[in-house]
Amino acid sequence: MSILVVGLSHRTTPVALLERVTVSGDALVKLLHDVQQDENVAESLVISTCNRVEIYADVDRFHGGVTAVIGLLSAHSGLPQEQLARHLYVHYQDRAVQHLFTVACGLDSMVVGEGQILGQIRAALRLAQNEGTAGTALNELTQHALRAGKRAHADTGIDRAGASLVGVGLTLAERVLGPVAGRRALVVGAGSMSSLSAATLARAGVTDIVIANRTHERAVRLAESVGGRAVELSEVPAELAGADLVVSCVGAGVRTITPEMVEAATRDREAPLFLLDLALPHDIEPSVRVLPGVTLVDLESMQQAGLGADVEDGGRAEAIEQVRRIVAEEVTAYLEAERAALVTPTVIALRSKAAGVVEAEMGRLMSRLPELDGRMRDEITQTVRRVVDKLLHEPTVRVKRLAAAPGGDQYAEALRELFGLDPKAPDAVSRLEVEG
Repeated sequence: MSILVVGLSHRTTPVALLERVTVSGDALVKLLHDVQQDENVAESLVISTCNRVEIYADVDRFHGGVTAVIGLLSAHSGLPQEQLARHLYVHYQDRAVQHLFTVACGLDSMVVGEGQILGQIRAALRLAQNEGTAGTALNELTQHALRAGKRAHADTGIDRAGASLVGVGLTLAERVLGPVAGRRALVVGAGSMSSLSAATLARAGVTDIVIANRTHERAVRLAESVGGRAVELSEVPAELAGADLVVSCVGAGVRTITPEMVEAATRDREAPLFLLDLALPHDIEPSVRVLPGVTLVDLESMQQAGLGADVEDGGRAEAIEQVRRIVAEEVTAYLEAERAALVTPTVIALRSKAAGVVEAEMGRLMSRLPELDGRMRDEITQTVRRVVDKLLHEPTVRVKRLAAAPGGDQYAEALRELFGLDPKAPDAVSRLEVEG
């Protein structure tokens, strides 16, 4: 089996189209199972965020796997395969591994180095585990990618150099409003992105933070954490009138802020209003940007403007180069370990066959020399076992080391051929390891 990834991201796809492909909730669970149940696929995992939709699969055939995944992505999004194909990227085997590690380390994010992607990958893995679609292959791959991401953030300045979407949005807001300290902000939603937004606003000195959410209890909890206040979602039109800065992060597919709401809220005011829409699908109707005194920044406008390109470097280039080195090291370590693991069942099968030969020969010897006492029998048995172990030690150590290189599976095949191993024996060892 081999790892395949088929995806779309902000790098390859207009936000409007990416918005139509994004899946969540029950639709995400169904996509997971539909992919995993295809005859070409053994395991599946889906990363679906505001910036990317990627399907990872453990497949037995490349072409069959690609065809199946693209077909299912088309069916779930309602978009023709021909339209999707223009924006899709496909990675297989080593390149698929490198892509996931690059994503986990924040190098493929809209804002390079943002740390939210680690939580999103972790959530994707947890869902796949809970739904039973991620097995040994995707579990080990994703766990290693998450460790690589944590190392990248711990060992470099990528966190400081690459601010989150919220941080960049706040920078853009200050260009319109001036310093946000002491101003009033309205946050619509109470999920992870909303929580990050509220915390970022509080750290920036925003003294009046209002949280509006469909589930009022969640709004209350988030508001209490930043010293703000909570309101019902129905109160958003009234709260708009007093807000300087609005951040919306619901992504439910329904416009939470309409042109009519904004027009009514700005009718009698002179101060500018800055709206930041971090949701996919969009929360705020894009046409509000034509209203006087209103600035709307959303994921699409960030993408078109080259998000953060004109922000001071602050060590960003050096941090990115460090993270690239970490990705290369971690990918190499993972691939070498995977290749070495492929030969392990063959080595175990070889040692098992050798042990069987020793036992059989010792049995025949003892039947011919019944006069040997117990101590002598044990000494002879241990001596023969040591000889066999020493003879096998060097070739098995070398084959494990050689197997770590590309094409290393050929060494396992050579071992099976040279020692006449039953082709099913390594598979039996592998099953035993998984079941154990």
